Amino acid sequence: MTMRILLTGGRGMVGRNFLAHPLAQQHEVLAPSSEALNLLDFQAVQAWLSQHQPDVVVHAAGKVGGIQANMREPVRFLLDNLDMGRHVVWGARQAGVRKLLNLGSSCMYPRNAPNPLSETQILQGELEPTNEGYALAKITVSKLCDYIGKESPDFQYKTLIPCNIYGPHDKFDPKHSHMVPAIIHKLHQAKVHHTPEVDIWGDGTARREFMYAGDLADCMWRSLLNFDTLPSVMNVGLGHDWSVNEYYEIAAQVIGFQGKFTHDLSKPVGMQQKLVSPSRAQAWGWHAATSLQQGLALTYAHYQKEHSS
Repeated sequence: MTMRILLTGGRGMVGRNFLAHPLAQQHEVLAPSSEALNLLDFQAVQAWLSQHQPDVVVHAAGKVGGIQANMREPVRFLLDNLDMGRHVVWGARQAGVRKLLNLGSSCMYPRNAPNPLSETQILQGELEPTNEGYALAKITVSKLCDYIGKESPDFQYKTLIPCNIYGPHDKFDPKHSHMVPAIIHKLHQAKVHHTPEVDIWGDGTARREFMYAGDLADCMWRSLLNFDTLPSVMNVGLGHDWSVNEYYEIAAQVIGFQGKFTHDLSKPVGMQQKLVSPSRAQAWGWHAATSLQQGLALTYAHYQKEHSS
């Protein structure tokens, strides 16, 4: 059956990969721009939902950024993500939308929780200070979804918690980018300018789990088509990670950078490890299909086409 879907964040990396998935052609996906629908305006959200009456809402919008951006603007990361999330979720509830798929973040997990991170560990410890505001907003919106379902079982609002994501349509500007697009941009620039050395923040031993955005989109579509069996909160990840040094090494092979790496020990590195458990997703029947080498090659091809000039 064809679904009418409201997708927030349709111009972001996750939203664009969701729209690029083959299943998007089989359904009516409404993805208004921020100019057409200001998610920070609750009355505007209510009016839009009342007018268009979607069958399901996919909330993928958010203010996102790397360590530098989160440390520079903690107030905005907290307020914007909290307001957007509660406006969309509560607006959907008021409009009678019975299904909502909310995207959380692995930043929701405590900084010192044992890895791999399971869904039951949320709110069991102190958050990572470098992105605490963003994490608090994501936790609150996820809890709102959970509370709505408990109060009114006919309304099923569920949350996917992706690990770190990279891919086409990522942010490659170093002022706003996460680690993988930052690495791609840095290594490409070093290659074309014949820079002999590239610096790595910290000693490079911190470990990170980055999944290709196309795989997240695939899980999102599977979730919509199998919503009744989807757990209320579910990690979406790989179940394995790499060190920062390994990301640089593999990306250098993909990009063709042949210089050396140095380490800047004065820079912040965030959590030492953040690996989500894929146990629920695997039990549900889903796993990621794209290798790191494949994903980096696809992402670099997009970067060369759109950003390398």
